[in-house]
Amino acid sequence: MTSLVLGDDHGVFLDAMAAVLGQHGCTVTVSRTIEGTLEAVQEGKPDICLLERYFAGADSLEVVGELLDASPDTKILVLGADPGTDGVLCALQSGAVGYLHKTRGIAAVIRAIHRVRRGEVVVDVPPVMAEQRLKQRDDPHRLASYLSRRERDCLSLIVEGLDTSAMAARLGVSRATVRTHVQAVLRKLGVHSRLEAASLAVRYQLLSADRTGSVPGFS
Repeated sequence: MTSLVLGDDHGVFLDAMAAVLGQHGCTVTVSRTIEGTLEAVQEGKPDICLLERYFAGADSLEVVGELLDASPDTKILVLGADPGTDGVLCALQSGAVGYLHKTRGIAAVIRAIHRVRRGEVVVDVPPVMAEQRLKQRDDPHRLASYLSRRERDCLSLIVEGLDTSAMAARLGVSRATVRTHVQAVLRKLGVHSRLEAASLAVRYQLLSADRTGSVPGFS
């Protein structure tokens, strides 16, 4: 069973989605407010939080960091209707592992849930938006812009040559959390090893925007 928190303020949609997901092996907790979603994630530590981009009068991407602080192992999947690719970029930069356009339908939602459970990063958008992303996918700086703050921290430590245990000690998190972040870095940069990630970061100065390249909070 997949445990899932569904945050949305559209009552009919919320109830229908919860019912369908329940039929596909999910235990669903619903919330119609940002605060309620945060509380449900903190208390339930679900596998996935399916989060409407805009609900309850706010941009839910602003609380993705808080959701991950409350439950680091929860995968955040954003459901939105942004007209361009900026929404996708913002979602992934915030720490979400996927963005699903609301026009894609329930079957796409089910597929996305299975994929993020397997550790994949999912972007499922209309064909025109997908073509826009395809044209940009080979730009290292564009790829690096999809990294969350914590993933950039990990990339910086990869460049320093730290192993998993040393990274965990530096960041104050578990080794499992470090491995999760590192895998996300590799997927988003389109590389297959830490060595490739470090090489790409150095070659294209992907961490130059971080000024010193050091991890925030550490010198």
